[in-house]
Amino acid sequence: MFDTPCVIFAGGKSSRMGEDKSLLPFGNSKTLTQFQLSRLSKIFKTVYISCKTKEKFDFDANFIEDIPTEDIFAPTVGFVAVFKVLPEESFFALSVDAPFVSEAIIAKLIAEDTKNPHADATIALSACGMEPMCGIYHRSMEKHFFEMLQTNNHKLGFLLKNANTIFVPFDGAESFLNLNNPQEYQEALKLI
Repeated sequence: MFDTPCVIFAGGKSSRMGEDKSLLPFGNSKTLTQFQLSRLSKIFKTVYISCKTKEKFDFDANFIEDIPTEDIFAPTVGFVAVFKVLPEESFFALSVDAPFVSEAIIAKLIAEDTKNPHADATIALSACGMEPMCGIYHRSMEKHFFEMLQTNNHKLGFLLKNANTIFVPFDGAESFLNLNNPQEYQEALKLI
């Protein structure tokens, strides 16, 4: 099991899906969030769920609620809250809507991060490009997320390109399939 804490980001607006994707049924689980929590709890010692409010979930977990903001649904809000709550130097971040990121991918990211102790972040790079919501973020990024929130700038890609980021390449894009719309959700249900 990995000592690095894992944070599942489930606080998005899900505008393209048309409903809260974190609450959609998936696999044998009542919700996509529970599916992710169940599988990731088998490989990480601690797993947290970053969300706007834990009230939308009807199960017990380690929730980290976003800091209060006026209608901002960007991951930036979650990152600020996570850094505030967790005492650890770093954590593994994964979007709730990326259910096919395997243990092997996670292990490779953690191994590469360990080799680069001065990195600000270690992020997956798929055939589609950088995957900002699949990687390890270090406390050295905390001040940058706070600044992004203050300036209403939520471009993770820009932040990662301008930080000391290790990009770890992976073949293909299937493992990084995001369930952003109903078609992708239906495709994922077939794959599971």
